[in-house]
Amino acid sequence: MKQRDIRKKEAVHFILLLGCISLFADMTYEGARSINGPYLQVLGASGTVVGVTAGAGEFVGYALRLFSGYISDRSRKYWLILFTGYALNLFSVPLLAWAGYWQVAVLLIIAERAGKAIRNPTRDAMLSYASGVVGQGWGFGLHQFMDQLGATIGPLLISIVLFYKQDHYKDAYLMLFIPAACALTILYIARRSYSEPHILAIKTVRLQQAEAYPSGFFIYAVSAMLIATGYADYPLIAYHFKQQQLIQDSWIPALYSLAMLTEGVTSLLLGRLYDKAGAWTLVATTVLSMFFAPLVFLLNIQWAIAGLVLWGIGMGAQGSIMKALVSELIPANRRASAFGLFDTLFGIAWFAGSAFMGYLYDKSVMNLVVFSMDMHFIAIIVLTIYLRGHRKQTS
Repeated sequence: MKQRDIRKKEAVHFILLLGCISLFADMTYEGARSINGPYLQVLGASGTVVGVTAGAGEFVGYALRLFSGYISDRSRKYWLILFTGYALNLFSVPLLAWAGYWQVAVLLIIAERAGKAIRNPTRDAMLSYASGVVGQGWGFGLHQFMDQLGATIGPLLISIVLFYKQDHYKDAYLMLFIPAACALTILYIARRSYSEPHILAIKTVRLQQAEAYPSGFFIYAVSAMLIATGYADYPLIAYHFKQQQLIQDSWIPALYSLAMLTEGVTSLLLGRLYDKAGAWTLVATTVLSMFFAPLVFLLNIQWAIAGLVLWGIGMGAQGSIMKALVSELIPANRRASAFGLFDTLFGIAWFAGSAFMGYLYDKSVMNLVVFSMDMHFIAIIVLTIYLRGHRKQTS
């Protein structure tokens, strides 16, 4: 019993370290993402460009995970991959201050997403090793809470800078160098403390069990892809706020903070609920989040804020219980590859959906809303069919 307590304490400590890294990392790139849409408009980009950029960034940010996850499982050079990914992910952000042209800004935004792609499957696999000791839902939920705490603080700081600097975007981007440096410092500390994070995993899976993905994995991935296809990225939402002049520019990142705070609190609560009630929790959150689009894109700012709360709830589910379920389906020694494959499929769908919704925004906002809600509705049907046919895997 004493040995188990020590193991649990180490697992929690490791999760908290990864959480602190994510906290400062999210302060950096989520702070930037809260103003990327309006910034691109200032540089002369259209709604289609914003939608395509957001989608392309997510596509790159997910598609590369297929390769980085495979390399991580094969090489087990976890920390080298993390340092490489975080460096590209974080230092692309302050460089946006000197973009000058929207084409250059687009390249930097995509580079930031590429860095996230390099490090995420490895980080998620490392997180799953420790989460297996404390509960996958709780482990991912706790990490996601800290992650989104940073995603809340970052846009708030940006909002304050824009307020006092009279919408001067350059100073806002440069300020984000500070949390970027903090994230890399804590990453170094974590590397010194846990040089072999895979030893935290519970050894309960035989190697021959890990030769193939279970059939339900791909059905589940389809439901996740449908959700991703119908999910508008915040740069397009922020672009809408500025285009329609619904709110002052300095308040746009503050609203993103509200969405991120909602995501963080939701992920923490959903993680606990997932460990008790299973994957049906994901169905419930998908039903809720499908109504974000009409509230955000069709109504006034008061209703749009309510829509952002629903948007944050859906994002919280994607960051915690959606990943926890992957951990339940896949053996430990294949998880980085599985996260990479799952994220790649998710990213392809996100790119297609974001690009198409950016196009729809320029043509008909109502069609954008209908498309988003239809994708969520079909996802709920597929997810329900999957859960009914694979109760043993999701219980």
